[in-house]
Amino acid sequence: MVNDCYYDEFDKKENLHFDSKVVHGGLGCDPITGAVSFPIFQTATFRHREFGVSTGYDYTRLQNPTRQELERTMAILEGGTDAFAFSSGQAANMSLFGILNPGEHVILSDDIYGGTFRICEDIFKNVGCDFTWLDMADVDALEGAIRPSTRMIFVETPTNPMMKVADIRRISEVAKAHGLLLVVDNTFLTPYFQRPLELGADIVVHSGTKYLCGHNDVICGIVVTKEPSLSEHFRMQLKSRGNGLAPFDSWLVLRGLKTLSLRMQRHNENARIVADWLRKQPKVKKVYYAGFEDHVGYDISIGQTTGFGGMISFELDSEETAHQLLSGVKMILFAESLGGTETLITYPLTQTHESIPDDIRKKLGINERFIRISIGIEHVDDIIADLAQALA
Repeated sequence: MVNDCYYDEFDKKENLHFDSKVVHGGLGCDPITGAVSFPIFQTATFRHREFGVSTGYDYTRLQNPTRQELERTMAILEGGTDAFAFSSGQAANMSLFGILNPGEHVILSDDIYGGTFRICEDIFKNVGCDFTWLDMADVDALEGAIRPSTRMIFVETPTNPMMKVADIRRISEVAKAHGLLLVVDNTFLTPYFQRPLELGADIVVHSGTKYLCGHNDVICGIVVTKEPSLSEHFRMQLKSRGNGLAPFDSWLVLRGLKTLSLRMQRHNENARIVADWLRKQPKVKKVYYAGFEDHVGYDISIGQTTGFGGMISFELDSEETAHQLLSGVKMILFAESLGGTETLITYPLTQTHESIPDDIRKKLGINERFIRISIGIEHVDDIIADLAQALA
């Protein structure tokens, strides 16, 4: 007998707070056994009960109950219609840009993750698509960049790594006026702090590797769609490319999501304290942090987010100081990626933004003195003490 533990899939009903939704997810527990931890369906295929009768699952490449639970949960958290879990953030973006036809044009944030830049310039440009890189804070420039062939606007906010903030509502108005898709990369803030679909976006993408999983143990990508008309494209991508997230990895992200609210609160609190401390250090020349009241996008952030996240970038006084810091940290880990429980420090010039041409990096300010840090959930005094000894 089926155990009725799934409370009528409250996903589209506004009867629970976000903090409860991340804990209970889509179905929450297994409706067959009542298992509180949603099971890992580690199977490639599914038995048909008889000819013409399916359980709703046929083959894990197409759909798997564990992945589906993660997808239901992400649709709930972002306020979307459907969600799709991919084998990486890059796989998610490859599927997204697969919407484009040869000759179509996309406008993207100029300061963007290097992997996204590489997908556009090294893959889709070669099949006839065109891309314009723009500071999305300048909505007038955005209007002027639209062509008859423009199909999509792709926004990071805050951007990686310069922490620029874009006004999603205003950009949505521009997109709708021209019949364009608006895509927002919500990796840095997660739906805990920012829900782009509610602000007018059509699609949200995540590197689920980062804050959603939160423990640096999964590679994952997430796409969430606002309208059912957009969903079939991503179903076909999963079916044809075979790039869906594996059952065990799906379960790990589900487990990570249960503490998303708590983790994001701590990341946010710690980052504010560390950002203020960095501003006072003589070897630190500039700090990029969206939560500063004098940040050019602060008022926009206040209007569209409920927090600033755990990401900070800063410029040091010399290349030597940068190398000293990267080599000198002890508790903080010199490693790529972000959004995990551990504080990670990164050198964008040779790591996350190596794919960006040198002239573009220099224009943005990503130079040999530039550092990005993902503030973890350790005690903030220990984070600061480690930075202080490494900068001494």
